[in-house]
Amino acid sequence: MKRVALALLVVVACKNGPSQDQCNQLLDHLVDLEFKSGGAGALAAMTPTQKSDLAKSKAALRDAKASDFLETCTKKMTRSRVECALAANQLEGENGAGKCDDSK
Repeated sequence: MKRVALALLVVVACKNGPSQDQCNQLLDHLVDLEFKSGGAGALAAMTPTQKSDLAKSKAALRDAKASDFLETCTKKMTRSRVECALAANQLEGENGAGKCDDSK
């Protein structure tokens, strides 16, 4: 009986959790928002070298955070929290990803 209850709990938890793809999308989105908040939002005004440097910096940050973030995301975050953060257009504020921590 305990095994059945545990199996049902695992199934329910997995249904409410985000997919690996959603977590990858969220990581990319949060990295973009981080750079945007740091003033890297004006791509049109950047030289090709600046754009290349920005892409390298984003990739380095993503690579540095990927393992821990993806494990936490897939195992501890709810799908609704991930979807909320994916819809955010800034890190903090009224439409910020930070509000998802409070509400989900």
